[in-house]
Amino acid sequence: MNTAVIYARYSSDSQSEQSIEGQLRVCEDYAKAHDILILDTYIDRAMTGTNDNRPDFQRMIKDSSRHEWNYVLVYRLDRFSRNKYETAIHKKTLRDNGVKLLSAMENIPDTPEAIILESMLEGYAEYYSAELSQKVRRGMVETRRKGNFTGGHLLYGYKTVDRKIVIDEEAAEAVRFIYAQFAMGVYVKDIIAALTEKGIYNNGKPFARNTVYNILKNEKYSGIYHHGGETFENMYPQIVPTETFERVRAMVAKNKYGKRSTEVKYLLRHKLICGYCGSPISAETGTGSNGQVVRYYKCLGRKRGSDCKKSMIRKETLENFVIDCIVKELSKPDVIKRMVRGLSEAQETLVKDKSCENALLKEKRHTQRVIDNIMSAIEQGVVTNTTTKRLKELELKLEELERKIVTERSKTRILLSEREIREYYEQALRLEPQMLINFLIKQIVLFDDKIEIYFNSPLRVSPDDSQGFSFASETEIMPCMIHNRKEPVLRPIRIELRL
Repeated sequence: MNTAVIYARYSSDSQSEQSIEGQLRVCEDYAKAHDILILDTYIDRAMTGTNDNRPDFQRMIKDSSRHEWNYVLVYRLDRFSRNKYETAIHKKTLRDNGVKLLSAMENIPDTPEAIILESMLEGYAEYYSAELSQKVRRGMVETRRKGNFTGGHLLYGYKTVDRKIVIDEEAAEAVRFIYAQFAMGVYVKDIIAALTEKGIYNNGKPFARNTVYNILKNEKYSGIYHHGGETFENMYPQIVPTETFERVRAMVAKNKYGKRSTEVKYLLRHKLICGYCGSPISAETGTGSNGQVVRYYKCLGRKRGSDCKKSMIRKETLENFVIDCIVKELSKPDVIKRMVRGLSEAQETLVKDKSCENALLKEKRHTQRVIDNIMSAIEQGVVTNTTTKRLKELELKLEELERKIVTERSKTRILLSEREIREYYEQALRLEPQMLINFLIKQIVLFDDKIEIYFNSPLRVSPDDSQGFSFASETEIMPCMIHNRKEPVLRPIRIELRL
């Protein structure tokens, strides 16, 4: 008696498990009518036939070498493959193993003419697949041109309404926060910690580092979407200002190729230029006669053997000097006055802003719904170690959310006076030197006897003092430093300081 195995497959387009059942039924009827005994079945679900990257298909080809059956039975030849070249290769493998391919729905006679008929059927299957793929791609392009969502994973910060992508305002605030913080030099791990502290999660969990980096690199947040060589500007509403996105993208690209010591932070990294040869100035480490490690900033041109004679400068000496310059200017009475006024206004805005509290309340409602669902399952007798463990986790999470909601609400009840804001501001200036440098300094040109510091506006040279600078206005710097929403117009300002 002849023996066979059945191979069944359906692709992901408008087919389902019912398709497999139909294929098996027809193949079994064919086997019964032709006195063939079915020994096994191989099934690939939601797998395309345009290639052979299918687990059960590969297993079937491999198993054919055991010579345990005579035929591979398929519903139609296109279930075996839609690629005529791969079909020929795998049919030869089966033939070498003494196995023949049979089609239950296509009556292919065992004659020389069958070769032509089978080739035509295989060619038609490949043509149908290619034509269908072309139609789908054409339809997707038209869908994008109309600004409609084409399906698949939707970016964090967006949602769909009537097939249109719109901004999810609660999540979008988190995206803006991520961009604003990174643009000011805050490390990703610290951004994640701040989001977690605010009770802002991604799918119920704290943001992963890769997730944050993917958000920082995705141009869709700037309102631009590239696909298939075309640019679409009507699909994704802009969440992040173009200027901010470009600046952040440049920072991410620079970090990709740069190296940073995990033990020591070089605060002026990527900011220093040699005043003599124009080369970047990089980190350098040496060891003194007493074995103590000494860290320097050294001209990269001289380091690589050029004729530049720029001498090295101690890391701490240069960094402290630059930080002192910034703090000195930010500590001027008129600047402090403007900053305190801006912080007071920001505090009033914070009182009115309920976005963090709303996000926490939303997360609490979601957590409570999941707890209710688990409780319903337990009441119906579904009690396992997994459900019990998950219920305890959710109850602890609910308690934590309630604590954070109380904390968030308390922020609007405890308001700082101008005196308290002034004291905090004066103490905080030196707490985040990296943020001050990243945000305020564009470039530092280093000579042996002087340095030129190029500041980003909103700083400007005072009209009555060519060696000093002051804030252009509180409306230029405060929105960026306090609200993290608006961006100042950046203009480099040169300040020359003698060493």
